Amino acid sequence: MKTNFVGRKVIIRGDRSGVFFGTLVEKDGKEVALSNCRRLWYWDGAASISQLATEGTVKPNNCKFTVTLDEIVITDAIEIIPCTDKAIASIEGVREWKMQ
Repeated sequence: MKTNFVGRKVIIRGDRSGVFFGTLVEKDGKEVALSNCRRLWYWDGAASISQLATEGTVKPNNCKFTVTLDEIVITDAIEIIPCTDKAIASIEGVREWKMQ
């Protein structure tokens, strides 16, 4: 099955690298490039990344989503989930989690 999510906001699950949210720029095997990307280090208010990609979070103040990177390449992508408009608004509305 070939599905092209290039240009869409997606959640990527890496085998060892973690979970990321951003715009899919390119995919080649397990290697993906994202723009405007955040690592989703910890989330609350969604049972899984599938729910996060479809509904977003109902507890944005409890989430730990990192600063936004202009671009990133992830070399171990094992799951790509396209996000709904509702989820995009929710995820982008979570304040950046960073050390002060």
